[in-house]
Amino acid sequence: MDKKSFRVVTCTVDGKLRIKDYPTQESLQKRHTQIGIDDCSTDLSLRGLPVFRGLVGPMPEGKTIARYEAPDVFESLTKDWGATTKPVARSRRRTRRVS
Repeated sequence: MDKKSFRVVTCTVDGKLRIKDYPTQESLQKRHTQIGIDDCSTDLSLRGLPVFRGLVGPMPEGKTIARYEAPDVFESLTKDWGATTKPVARSRRRTRRVS
């Protein structure tokens, strides 16, 4: 696996996204308070990465970036994603049981 970099996405006062990249885990830990370690991610490459107070994550962004988001950013992006994805249409065939 390639070396991981870290991305933190927050929201500015005027509502724009602010993206800050950190080249190492240590540089990220200087700015944010670690409160735990991810031990349940379904993406195995994220297990063991730090969990920070006030941030949602880690979550994968591509193969080499671990992404963290402020809770308000996570909520708005999730709502936007949910509104743009269409449910898969499924056809239901009903079969009659013959007794």
